[in-house]
Amino acid sequence: MAVASYLASYPRASPPPPPPAAAPCPCSRHVAPPALRAPPRRPHPAPLRASVASDQERLVAALREQADPEAALRLLNSALARDDFAPSRPVYEEIIRKLGAAGAFDLMKGLVGEMRREGHEVKAGVVQSFLESYARLRRFDDAVDLVLNQLDLFGVQANTVVYNHLLNVLAEGSKMKLLESVYSEMSRRGIQPDVVTFNTLIKALCRAHQVRTAVLMLEEMSSHGAAPDETTFTTLMQGFVEEGSIEAALRVKTRMLEMGCSPTRVTVNVLINGYCKLGRVEDALGYIQQEIADGFEPDQVTYNTFVSGLCQNGHVGHALKVMDLMLQEGHDPDAFTYNTVINCLSKDGELEEARGILNQMVDRGCLPDTTTFNTLIVALCTQNRLEEALDLAREITLKGLSPDVYTFNILINALCKVGDPHLGLRLFEEMKSSGCTPDEVTYNILIDHLCSLGKLGKALDLLKEMESTGCPRSTVTYNTVIYGLCKKMRIEDAEEVFDQMDLHGISRNAVTFNTLIDGLCKAQRIDDATELIEQMVNEGLRPDNITYNSILTHYCKQGNIKKAADILQTMTANGFEVDVVTYGTLINGLCKAGRTQVALKLLRGMRIKGLKPTPKAYNPVIQSLFRRNNLRDALNLFREMTEVGEPPDALTYKIVFRGLCRGGGPIKEAFDFLVEMVDKGFLPEFSSFRMLAEGLLNLGMDDYLISAIELVIEKANFGESDVSAIRGYLRIRKFYDALATFGRLLEINNPQWTYR
Repeated sequence: MAVASYLASYPRASPPPPPPAAAPCPCSRHVAPPALRAPPRRPHPAPLRASVASDQERLVAALREQADPEAALRLLNSALARDDFAPSRPVYEEIIRKLGAAGAFDLMKGLVGEMRREGHEVKAGVVQSFLESYARLRRFDDAVDLVLNQLDLFGVQANTVVYNHLLNVLAEGSKMKLLESVYSEMSRRGIQPDVVTFNTLIKALCRAHQVRTAVLMLEEMSSHGAAPDETTFTTLMQGFVEEGSIEAALRVKTRMLEMGCSPTRVTVNVLINGYCKLGRVEDALGYIQQEIADGFEPDQVTYNTFVSGLCQNGHVGHALKVMDLMLQEGHDPDAFTYNTVINCLSKDGELEEARGILNQMVDRGCLPDTTTFNTLIVALCTQNRLEEALDLAREITLKGLSPDVYTFNILINALCKVGDPHLGLRLFEEMKSSGCTPDEVTYNILIDHLCSLGKLGKALDLLKEMESTGCPRSTVTYNTVIYGLCKKMRIEDAEEVFDQMDLHGISRNAVTFNTLIDGLCKAQRIDDATELIEQMVNEGLRPDNITYNSILTHYCKQGNIKKAADILQTMTANGFEVDVVTYGTLINGLCKAGRTQVALKLLRGMRIKGLKPTPKAYNPVIQSLFRRNNLRDALNLFREMTEVGEPPDALTYKIVFRGLCRGGGPIKEAFDFLVEMVDKGFLPEFSSFRMLAEGLLNLGMDDYLISAIELVIEKANFGESDVSAIRGYLRIRKFYDALATFGRLLEINNPQWTYR
């Protein structure tokens, strides 16, 4: 038979078999049509008997039920094996649709030719199948070319219907330039647009946030003799609602009435949604009451819109009353209604009430779906009620529902967040064994947490598993791994992953380059870092402040201020505004090189440029001044920081306290600063506190020491028995024993700081 011969002989490459370890990820799987057997072709098929005609109908129905193109083709192949079977036009059309799902366009075109040779008329619906299939694969240029240049293949006349199909797929794909081009070509070829044409254009313009341009299309419609319909006006209203302009939407409704077009339930529902989106629930209620008085009868969508709007604006109590009203009016709340309310209650932390609504849902015969349970699982995880979340996930299975990839991702992420990636990995394996295929989000969650814990071997294994199963990997996936490797100073491994991105066709962004450049700088491989900056530029990426700050930090740590100044000059020459991070890095380098006065001038320069210096900029200068025994200048700079800069951090207070304790200034000044420091919520280091304590004891200021210890005890998280021991020693004047216990506890609660 002709179709079988054609399909069987069509040349196509056989896809490689999938790796034995795991099945391909559905989201990346490309289905190739299986080879079809070719029964002997008969030049003239016998006329179809009634039984054969019914077979055709059953075949079409069976083909429509098949979601898998391969299975559909096998079904057709089985029918073709019969000598008395010749495919009808509906069979051709259905199999073309199935091939479109697999993206087998050449095979589809061959079947179109076969249809015509067998005497079947090719209708516009077949062209629509091609257009939708091209759109699904984002091949919009091919869709346009088909209509503009290849309609002869179909024997279909270019008309308004065909162009409307094309305009619609371009509108759905947000391809505005192509849409405008096709509309212009339509006019050039003398094809008259109709109301569907204009509705499609208006929809596209509204989605592109060009609502006012969309309104102007009403005038163009009039010039073409096309009258706007309910869809035209409702689309414009929806566009204004999305922009947050309910008043403009109401003006469109007024114009709609003036032009003799009656609103529908959809119109009313769009406006109710507009009020609710703006939080104007009272206005929405007033509007719906007015519409009801004018004869409007709310439907399920009306109630659901109102319930959703109430919940979004925190009026869940009113939403529950609307649900009661639904029942009174004979409308049963559906899964959407219940899920909306359950989601709102869960987000508000009212989990018991949410569970009550779930029970109500079941009692009223509305079956919960996976979304219902996922909402509750998210809320339980947010409240760290992980065991309950896992129990609920098990309950899903007992109720005959299958946890979906979102369910597993919620739980895996929650397990990893509580610091137990091993349990997360166990659930990951359970997920795969249950037949639920992990997606990119699943892998990214695990890889991110494993990298943060330094378990890089397992993270790399998961990356390889993604590659072997065909699961999509994004730039984020690779960036996470590169960051983890650089953090552990496994720079060569990071370079290998960086190169793999290119091999696998994964685009590298500024974050990718900046992470590796920073790692190379920390590994003292400054020449390689510089080369990578050149590669970054060659790949069309522009180095930014983060890029240069890594190089700058390297030279500052090396004490090579000249090189650091050169980098700063390069940055400004390339048009970069020096930010607070860059200033902080350079100031730190200057202080390490002993050039405190230059650093101080740079700090003043920041303020002149309108930048607010951060503790990272102030701290090195204050520390450097203390080290040079410029106690007054250091304290003045600290006071200036509290007035004009960002608030001092824990490190600032520790630097100043240590400087006062070891600087030889008045001991009362150090004590007063301790009081200020603790009052701000910061604890001192014991090494500094001990210096103050010894000074107080040497001067006989025992009461001051006791006050200082009591002050810290009040703010610190010491155990009651330890506090009793310290106070016991203080009562009997065993100050050094008290200090020994106090110091041990303070060091546990307040680790030593280092300034880099």
